[in-house]
Amino acid sequence: MPSQTVTVGSRVGLHARPAALIAEAVSKSGVPVTLATPGGMPVDAGSPLMLMTLGAKCGAEVVVTSDDPAVLEQIADLVKQDLDAE
Repeated sequence: MPSQTVTVGSRVGLHARPAALIAEAVSKSGVPVTLATPGGMPVDAGSPLMLMTLGAKCGAEVVVTSDDPAVLEQIADLVKQDLDAE
């Protein structure tokens, strides 16, 4: 399954707001996507609660995985953004 390692861009990491925005995008895509810390167990990126269990802080690396290259790129781009920016 294709994957991409990206750096978390949200200044407070993958907490409630960024996790909810990422999970919403995954749900809308209709394609399974997982996120994991390097060497860690992957979690369902469609679940905000599961994303928050990663404990990924700003600047942490996470691995985004999906069978759909376009969705993979979309979610990887979201993870890289500061989703707390106004």
